[in-house]
Amino acid sequence: MERLKHFLKSLFFYHEPRDTYEFSLPEKNDEEASKKVNSNNNLFDPDEQENNQNLYDTLSVNIDFIKVKYNTLINSDIILREFNLSIRNKEYKACLLFIDGMVDSELIDNFILRPLMSKNCESSKPISSAITNNITVKKVKKFNLEDYIYTSLLPQNSIKKATTFDEIFSAVNGGDCALIVDTLNVGFVLDVKGFETRSISEPKNEIVIRGSQEAFVEKIRTNTSMIRRLVNNENLIIENVEVGKVTKTKCAVCYLQNITNLDLVAEVKYRLNNLAIDSLLSAGQLEQLISDSNEFGIPETMSTERPDKCAKYMIQGRIIVIVNGTPYALILPATLIDFMTSPEDTNLKPIFANFLKILRFLAMGITLLLPSIYIAIVDFHQELLPTELLFSLWASRENVPFPIIFELLVMEISFELIREAGLRVPSPVGPTIGIVGALVLGQAAVSASIVSPFLIIIVAITGIASFAIPDFSFGFHLRITRFLFTIAAYIAGFLGIAIGLYVYLCILCSIKSFGVSYLNPNDSINFNKKSNNFFAMPTWMQEFRHNYIHPKKERAQNNISMKWRHPNE
Repeated sequence: MERLKHFLKSLFFYHEPRDTYEFSLPEKNDEEASKKVNSNNNLFDPDEQENNQNLYDTLSVNIDFIKVKYNTLINSDIILREFNLSIRNKEYKACLLFIDGMVDSELIDNFILRPLMSKNCESSKPISSAITNNITVKKVKKFNLEDYIYTSLLPQNSIKKATTFDEIFSAVNGGDCALIVDTLNVGFVLDVKGFETRSISEPKNEIVIRGSQEAFVEKIRTNTSMIRRLVNNENLIIENVEVGKVTKTKCAVCYLQNITNLDLVAEVKYRLNNLAIDSLLSAGQLEQLISDSNEFGIPETMSTERPDKCAKYMIQGRIIVIVNGTPYALILPATLIDFMTSPEDTNLKPIFANFLKILRFLAMGITLLLPSIYIAIVDFHQELLPTELLFSLWASRENVPFPIIFELLVMEISFELIREAGLRVPSPVGPTIGIVGALVLGQAAVSASIVSPFLIIIVAITGIASFAIPDFSFGFHLRITRFLFTIAAYIAGFLGIAIGLYVYLCILCSIKSFGVSYLNPNDSINFNKKSNNFFAMPTWMQEFRHNYIHPKKERAQNNISMKWRHPNE
């Protein structure tokens, strides 16, 4: 009984901390503790104060600074290899800084340490001579240790000079190694990356029947090289931008200098360079940070794992942003029609591509409006149905005790749960859960008179239509917006749907993606210039690029592209 009283008392009454050590976080209202924490944070900010420090000409000072910054007493993977460098019968102390597991050890041993640690007997070579009064006077070039190491001792294909600790740390954190020599206030950064990466594989989410079977990986240089292989042009510009004070994530901005509007390039670089964040770990985070704000979850940039899709849009004048560590690239700007376009359309004849595009827009309408139309007809507008179908519908709902909105929400949420569960479980089990779970759940719900058979059909058709949307993010947006239209139809029938469509279209018209209207009404269909963004046209008719992004070169090909048909033209 005493123990019970003591336990209950400990729950409702505050006790002073014991003399023994107990860790506790300061409360929000603890002003003194908060001030103490803030003052301690302001004492030393390495990003703002010390990383921009220039290298010292004394090796021991540089090593001490590096040991403090990297906490070498704690970090086991930070390697500081000190050695002696012999040049012209003089010994120089030097050290290599790298991270174990991120470099190629053979490159360091054979192409850095071996040339540096061998004796280099560099003699003084005269650059000019003259004879005066039978005396030969030779002019000898002054020996420069920095230039000699850079030009003669490092057989590496990629060497950069670094003058600040920030440049050294950024390179080492990315998988390079840094060489620092005594008496020099300049370091040498050498590309010796050797960390394990995933090999190039087939696309998993954007599958095509006819087309490239390569997908991006997590390594940024591998991704940029795949784009370079497809766009073999010297005008292809790939600029690196670092984002994040802590992670310093590399982002590659790719565009064609002779095609892309430079104002658009400047805007993208401006947004990237003005991100005051600590970390950037994925392209999805970057998409939220650089997109124009809208509170409706409408995607404004396309995300793709296909290099051929990036090359296609880049040739049109778009910009590609690749984030290191993410196997997806961002295409911007993007419009509504772009989200309904599949990479397969490029490889199909126009008649087939147009049929599929119309089918996708039909799937968009079904995903967005079919459940709400069903509710509006059943609750408000029964006169639209044939008499036999209406009787059959009401007979199926005779034993259902719940309102139709409850039935629909239960089935829609259940369908989303099955979809999410199929994605999260191990891959061999996922399809089984999706098929068996849907069948069992639907049959059990009908047998228990929780939902009607007609509603099962409506939910199934809606779910199948949602899978026909090529872009995952836009399809997810439609799935969420569908619930709003459902509620509007339950409140006011077709009037609610009409008001919802009006508001939704107004929102779409107001959204801009990097200065481009989301619906781009001026250039969606333009047969006069033989260029449009809605219907697929034969390759020989695609003479102009889309003018809503204002490319430098509006014409994409000659008026007569197939000269073999018109040899005299």
